[in-house]
Amino acid sequence: MAATVVITEQQYSSILAGVDEAGRGPLAGPVVAAAVILDPQAPISGLNDSKKLTEQQRNRFAPLIKQHALCYAIAHACVTEIDALNILQATLLAMQRAINGLSVAPDLILVDGNRLPKTTIPAEAIVKGDSLIPAISAASILAKVTRDALMLDYHRQYPNYAFHRHKGYGTKQHLAEINRFGCLEIHRRSFQPIKTLLAR
Repeated sequence: MAATVVITEQQYSSILAGVDEAGRGPLAGPVVAAAVILDPQAPISGLNDSKKLTEQQRNRFAPLIKQHALCYAIAHACVTEIDALNILQATLLAMQRAINGLSVAPDLILVDGNRLPKTTIPAEAIVKGDSLIPAISAASILAKVTRDALMLDYHRQYPNYAFHRHKGYGTKQHLAEINRFGCLEIHRRSFQPIKTLLAR
């Protein structure tokens, strides 16, 4: 049986930024990215990939991260950019914006996944980094909480769509809403089945 590899931030630079995104898969809304530099003197216990945490846990961690991190930045790429660039490039753009928004320049950037945004700062992509690197976990949480809040705002704006529940993902409920009420300006035109519905 292979041993579990635990990566610690001490293996890297003292000024390390973790970067992650939320919202690549949904049919609606922006993709959100966050960059976080945690304070080594103020560790936050229990950080993990946002998908492995409950909504209540994420909402508890988010203010702690904002309070105790050396700095953080949250950015997004809008639906128009997603449709123009494709979701991968829009995600990398959002990450780039988050990195550029940091008030402290990191020595190294660690990004969840296997692709890197454009940056002049040394960077490394780490698959499953959101479960391995606390700074990436923190970025994952901030991105997810921020996007979920946006989707709650969309639900208030468009009450016929239960964005507060499905968060814009292509669930059975969301697809039924689209078929009944049509596409909104926040739906991604380049995504199926939106693209086919609009072509009709």
